[in-house]
Amino acid sequence: MKCFSTTAIFLALAVSALAETPTATITSAPFGKTDDGAPITIYTLRNASGMEARIMDFGGVIVSLKVPDRKGAFADVVLGYDAVDRYLSERHFYGAILGRYAGRIGAGKFDLEGGHYQLNTYGRDMLHGGYRGFDRVLWKSEAAGTKEGPTVKLTYLSKDGEEGFPGNLTVNAVYTLTAKNELRLDFTATTDKPTVINFSNHSYFNLAGQGEGNILAHVLQMNAGKVLVINDGRLPTGETRDVAGTPLDFRKPTAIGARIDADFDQITFAHGYDNYWIFDKKPGELALMARVVEPKSGRVMEVLSTEPGLQFYAGVNIEDDTGKGGKAYTVHSAFCMEAGHYPDSPNHPEFPTTELKPGDTFHSTIIYRFSTDKDAVAEK
Repeated sequence: MKCFSTTAIFLALAVSALAETPTATITSAPFGKTDDGAPITIYTLRNASGMEARIMDFGGVIVSLKVPDRKGAFADVVLGYDAVDRYLSERHFYGAILGRYAGRIGAGKFDLEGGHYQLNTYGRDMLHGGYRGFDRVLWKSEAAGTKEGPTVKLTYLSKDGEEGFPGNLTVNAVYTLTAKNELRLDFTATTDKPTVINFSNHSYFNLAGQGEGNILAHVLQMNAGKVLVINDGRLPTGETRDVAGTPLDFRKPTAIGARIDADFDQITFAHGYDNYWIFDKKPGELALMARVVEPKSGRVMEVLSTEPGLQFYAGVNIEDDTGKGGKAYTVHSAFCMEAGHYPDSPNHPEFPTTELKPGDTFHSTIIYRFSTDKDAVAEK
């Protein structure tokens, strides 16, 4: 069986390319140390328009992301912390790369190629990679310039048996800040033994600015006609459901908070929105999946990906927390758009496969594209 996503193109790294974009810059600085004393580096990427992304090599975390509003004023639109010790001591997945498997695997168990595997669970199920997922490891990092913009290439070897997963898995994650005000994330991976994978990013977005109230007035549009049906443990049952006539229908622009408290089992089980939407597109096709508008600032974020769907999470379980600049984070302070494959796929042969075999190379792409809408108004 071939690798399940084949169209994304891995970005070649070429330091000399920055000469073609002289106003794009990339710098690095120390950002503390891991618990075992290894140095952590944070990279600051800027494009010619002034958009800025700060990314650290611990967890591949997007620490901050500054984008302009309709008046040209910049704000940091992702949740996070000012100091690395908070990332080391707490686990909210703010801005982090998720893996080996983003989402849940029921009871942390699956069968593959005649073998039975028990993963480390995070609670009842395996969630986002187990005890020590990709969000908790130090990646090898390398900064460079490309024709597309400044990049940070992160590399990690997940060894056979790590968190219970089979195979020595080599993963590359490349962040690129483009001249089009896009933050692009390209994954590639290879393995020496059949394994299962599902990578994503877990940034928490508030387009009004991190810590600036809730996201219930943000207007969301997703051209997805189906969702995975979940049970009361937020695991897929194996069924899909049409969104038509339900509070999960975002095919027309709708305020996130308009139906978030609806009496509907898929919302009740998720305590709001924490569901997986399925998009009608070709396997591996890079396509627009979601568009979010913050009416007051006019900031617009579009999510594009080669993945078949995404988990939309409306911050329903954010606990009271203090983030960057002393800002208060509470329930619905941000939303996540986790493009990836179906959760619990290893236990559902009817789902698109997440198996990676030796000799195959996995590719996937996620793009967060920012712009402004001068005429944006709240919609019901």
